[in-house]
Amino acid sequence: MKKIYGSAADALDGLLHDGMFIAAGGFGLCGIPELLLSAIRDAGTKDLTFASNNAGVDDFGIGILLQTRQVKKMISSYVGENAEFMRQYLSGELELEFNPQGTLAERMRAGGSGIPGFYTKTGVGTVIADGKEHKDFNGQTYILEEGIVADLAIVKAWKADATGNLVFRKTARNFNPPAAMCGKICVVEVEEIVPTGSLDPDCIHLPGIYVHRIIQGDHEKRIEQRTTRPAA
Repeated sequence: MKKIYGSAADALDGLLHDGMFIAAGGFGLCGIPELLLSAIRDAGTKDLTFASNNAGVDDFGIGILLQTRQVKKMISSYVGENAEFMRQYLSGELELEFNPQGTLAERMRAGGSGIPGFYTKTGVGTVIADGKEHKDFNGQTYILEEGIVADLAIVKAWKADATGNLVFRKTARNFNPPAAMCGKICVVEVEEIVPTGSLDPDCIHLPGIYVHRIIQGDHEKRIEQRTTRPAA
Protein backbone atom coordinates (compact mmCIF):
# COMPACT_ATOMS: atom_id res chain seq x y z
CA MET A 1 0.00 0.00 0.00
CA LYS A 2 1.51 3.31 -1.08
CA LYS A 3 1.57 5.74 1.85
CA ILE A 4 4.09 8.40 0.82
CA TYR A 5 2.78 11.40 -1.13
CA GLY A 6 4.59 14.35 -2.64
CA SER A 7 2.71 17.21 -0.99
CA ALA A 8 -0.01 18.02 1.52
CA ALA A 9 -2.45 18.74 -1.31
CA ASP A 10 -1.70 15.36 -2.91
CA ALA A 11 -2.12 13.55 0.40
CA LEU A 12 -5.53 15.15 0.98
CA ASP A 13 -6.73 14.63 -2.58
CA GLY A 14 -10.09 12.84 -2.63
CA LEU A 15 -10.51 13.01 1.16
CA LEU A 16 -11.94 16.48 1.77
CA HIS A 17 -15.61 17.43 1.64
CA ASP A 18 -17.72 20.19 3.13
CA GLY A 19 -19.16 19.48 6.57
CA MET A 20 -16.59 16.86 7.52
CA PHE A 21 -15.29 16.09 11.01
CA ILE A 22 -11.51 16.39 11.45
CA ALA A 23 -9.35 15.44 14.45
CA ALA A 24 -6.13 17.45 14.64
CA GLY A 25 -3.05 16.89 16.77
CA GLY A 26 -1.04 19.56 18.52
CA PHE A 27 -0.88 21.38 21.84
CA GLY A 28 -0.52 25.14 21.77
CA LEU A 29 1.79 25.58 18.78
CA CYS A 30 3.70 22.35 19.44
CA GLY A 31 3.14 19.46 17.06
CA ILE A 32 0.61 21.22 14.84
CA PRO A 33 0.03 19.69 11.37
CA GLU A 34 0.63 23.10 9.80
CA LEU A 35 1.21 21.93 6.21
CA LEU A 36 -2.02 19.94 6.12
CA LEU A 37 -4.00 22.79 7.68
CA SER A 38 -2.67 25.15 5.01
CA ALA A 39 -3.69 22.67 2.31
CA ILE A 40 -7.22 22.47 3.75
CA ARG A 41 -7.40 26.26 3.69
CA ASP A 42 -6.25 26.33 0.07
CA ALA A 43 -8.79 23.65 -0.86
CA GLY A 44 -11.60 25.87 0.44
CA THR A 45 -13.35 23.04 2.31
CA LYS A 46 -15.96 24.61 4.60
CA ASP A 47 -18.43 23.93 7.44
CA LEU A 48 -15.75 21.90 9.20
CA THR A 49 -15.93 20.49 12.73
CA PHE A 50 -12.55 20.15 14.44
CA ALA A 51 -11.66 18.13 17.52
CA SER A 52 -8.42 19.68 18.72
CA ASN A 53 -6.98 20.67 22.07
CA ASN A 54 -6.87 24.29 20.92
CA ALA A 55 -7.35 26.44 17.84
CA GLY A 56 -3.80 27.71 17.46
CA VAL A 57 -3.35 31.47 17.22
CA ASP A 58 -4.84 33.98 14.82
CA ASP A 59 -2.41 33.33 11.98
CA PHE A 60 -1.20 29.80 12.68
CA GLY A 61 -2.69 26.37 13.20
CA ILE A 62 -6.46 26.08 12.97
CA GLY A 63 -6.50 29.86 13.34
CA ILE A 64 -5.87 30.22 9.61
CA LEU A 65 -9.11 28.34 8.92
CA LEU A 66 -11.01 30.54 11.34
CA GLN A 67 -9.78 33.58 9.41
CA THR A 68 -11.29 32.18 6.22
CA ARG A 69 -14.55 31.13 7.97
CA GLN A 70 -14.07 27.46 7.08
CA VAL A 71 -14.71 26.14 10.62
CA LYS A 72 -18.28 25.66 11.86
CA LYS A 73 -17.60 24.01 15.22
CA MET A 74 -14.69 23.39 17.60
CA ILE A 75 -14.45 20.59 20.16
CA SER A 76 -11.63 21.88 22.34
CA SER A 77 -10.10 22.28 25.78
CA TYR A 78 -8.40 25.67 25.53
CA VAL A 79 -8.96 28.58 23.16
CA GLY A 80 -7.40 31.48 25.03
CA GLU A 81 -4.71 32.51 22.54
CA ASN A 82 -6.96 33.17 19.57
CA ALA A 83 -8.70 36.56 19.33
CA GLU A 84 -10.58 35.63 16.14
CA PHE A 85 -11.89 32.49 17.81
CA MET A 86 -13.20 34.60 20.69
CA ARG A 87 -14.81 37.12 18.33
CA GLN A 88 -16.59 34.44 16.27
CA TYR A 89 -17.78 32.54 19.36
CA LEU A 90 -19.13 35.62 21.14
CA SER A 91 -20.91 36.77 17.97
CA GLY A 92 -22.55 33.36 17.51
CA GLU A 93 -20.68 32.55 14.29
CA LEU A 94 -18.83 29.56 15.75
CA GLU A 95 -20.11 26.60 17.76
CA LEU A 96 -18.00 25.46 20.70
CA GLU A 97 -18.06 22.24 22.70
CA PHE A 98 -15.70 22.49 25.65
CA ASN A 99 -14.07 19.25 26.82
CA PRO A 100 -11.73 18.81 29.77
CA GLN A 101 -8.28 18.14 28.35
CA GLY A 102 -7.90 14.58 29.60
CA THR A 103 -11.47 13.77 28.58
CA LEU A 104 -10.83 14.98 25.04
CA ALA A 105 -7.66 12.91 24.74
CA GLU A 106 -9.43 9.83 26.08
CA ARG A 107 -12.42 10.37 23.77
CA MET A 108 -10.02 10.26 20.82
CA ARG A 109 -8.13 7.25 22.14
CA ALA A 110 -11.37 5.42 22.92
CA GLY A 111 -12.76 6.05 19.46
CA GLY A 112 -9.58 4.74 17.89
CA SER A 113 -9.70 1.65 20.10
CA GLY A 114 -13.27 0.74 19.20
CA ILE A 115 -14.64 1.85 22.58
CA PRO A 116 -17.94 3.73 22.09
CA GLY A 117 -17.98 5.38 25.52
CA PHE A 118 -16.46 5.52 28.99
CA TYR A 119 -17.29 6.89 32.43
CA THR A 120 -15.25 9.63 34.10
CA LYS A 121 -15.55 11.72 37.26
CA THR A 122 -14.20 14.78 35.47
CA GLY A 123 -16.96 17.33 34.99
CA VAL A 124 -19.45 15.87 37.46
CA GLY A 125 -21.46 18.69 39.01
CA THR A 126 -20.53 21.19 36.29
CA VAL A 127 -22.04 22.29 32.97
CA ILE A 128 -19.84 19.65 31.33
CA ALA A 129 -22.19 17.02 32.78
CA ASP A 130 -25.40 18.61 31.51
CA GLY A 131 -27.45 16.15 29.47
CA LYS A 132 -25.04 13.24 30.00
CA GLU A 133 -25.79 9.92 31.62
CA HIS A 134 -24.73 9.68 35.28
CA LYS A 135 -23.83 6.41 36.96
CA ASP A 136 -22.53 5.52 40.40
CA PHE A 137 -19.57 3.18 40.95
CA ASN A 138 -18.50 2.34 44.50
CA GLY A 139 -20.30 5.35 45.87
CA GLN A 140 -18.83 7.80 43.36
CA THR A 141 -20.73 9.48 40.52
CA TYR A 142 -19.38 9.38 36.97
CA ILE A 143 -20.60 10.76 33.65
CA LEU A 144 -20.65 8.98 30.31
CA GLU A 145 -18.46 10.43 27.56
CA GLU A 146 -18.60 9.15 23.98
CA GLY A 147 -15.57 8.12 21.97
CA ILE A 148 -14.65 10.28 18.99
CA VAL A 149 -14.44 8.85 15.48
CA ALA A 150 -13.50 11.50 12.93
CA ASP A 151 -13.77 11.43 9.14
CA LEU A 152 -10.13 12.48 8.92
CA ALA A 153 -7.18 12.78 11.30
CA ILE A 154 -4.29 15.14 10.57
CA VAL A 155 -1.18 14.89 12.72
CA LYS A 156 2.45 15.96 12.89
CA ALA A 157 5.27 13.53 13.72
CA TRP A 158 9.05 13.71 13.77
CA LYS A 159 9.93 10.58 11.79
CA ALA A 160 8.07 7.94 9.81
CA ASP A 161 9.07 4.93 7.79
CA ALA A 162 7.38 3.96 4.55
CA THR A 163 4.87 1.73 6.36
CA GLY A 164 3.70 4.61 8.57
CA ASN A 165 5.34 3.74 11.87
CA LEU A 166 5.73 7.06 13.70
CA VAL A 167 8.10 8.63 16.20
CA PHE A 168 7.19 11.92 17.86
CA ARG A 169 9.75 14.30 19.34
CA LYS A 170 9.39 15.22 23.01
CA THR A 171 6.25 17.26 23.83
CA ALA A 172 5.13 17.26 20.18
CA ARG A 173 3.79 13.81 21.01
CA ASN A 174 0.91 15.45 22.97
CA PHE A 175 -2.48 14.95 21.24
CA ASN A 176 -1.06 13.53 18.02
CA PRO A 177 -1.24 9.77 18.81
CA PRO A 178 -4.87 9.76 20.03
CA ALA A 179 -5.91 12.08 17.18
CA ALA A 180 -4.26 9.73 14.67
CA MET A 181 -6.03 6.74 16.17
CA CYS A 182 -9.55 8.16 15.94
CA GLY A 183 -9.58 9.11 12.26
CA LYS A 184 -11.16 6.83 9.68
CA ILE A 185 -8.33 8.07 7.47
CA CYS A 186 -5.10 9.42 9.00
CA VAL A 187 -2.75 11.75 7.11
CA VAL A 188 0.61 12.55 8.71
CA GLU A 189 3.22 15.18 8.01
CA VAL A 190 6.75 14.47 9.21
CA GLU A 191 10.17 16.07 9.25
CA GLU A 192 11.90 12.96 7.96
CA ILE A 193 10.98 9.70 6.24
CA VAL A 194 13.48 6.98 7.07
CA PRO A 195 14.02 3.52 5.51
CA THR A 196 11.68 0.79 6.67
CA GLY A 197 13.36 -1.22 9.40
CA SER A 198 15.58 1.60 10.61
CA LEU A 199 13.32 2.57 13.52
CA ASP A 200 13.87 0.74 16.80
CA PRO A 201 10.60 -1.17 17.37
CA ASP A 202 10.74 -0.28 21.07
CA CYS A 203 10.84 3.44 20.21
CA ILE A 204 7.86 3.54 17.83
CA HIS A 205 5.12 5.67 19.39
CA LEU A 206 2.34 4.85 16.94
CA PRO A 207 2.24 1.78 14.68
CA GLY A 208 1.68 2.21 10.96
CA ILE A 209 -1.66 0.38 11.06
CA TYR A 210 -3.25 3.73 11.98
CA VAL A 211 -1.53 5.73 9.22
CA HIS A 212 -2.77 5.90 5.62
CA ARG A 213 -0.85 8.76 3.99
CA ILE A 214 2.45 10.51 4.77
CA ILE A 215 4.20 13.64 3.55
CA GLN A 216 7.59 15.09 4.39
CA GLY A 217 8.05 18.84 4.68
CA ASP A 218 9.64 21.85 6.33
CA HIS A 219 8.05 23.32 9.44
CA GLU A 220 8.11 26.70 11.17
CA LYS A 221 8.33 25.49 14.79
CA ARG A 222 6.98 28.71 16.30
CA ILE A 223 7.24 29.58 19.98
CA GLU A 224 3.84 30.42 21.46
CA GLN A 225 4.96 32.28 24.58
CA ARG A 226 8.59 33.40 24.59
CA THR A 227 9.72 33.80 28.20
CA THR A 228 13.15 35.23 28.90
CA ARG A 229 15.03 36.80 31.80
CA PRO A 230 17.54 39.63 31.80
CA ALA A 231 21.16 38.69 31.18
CA ALA A 232 23.20 38.46 34.36
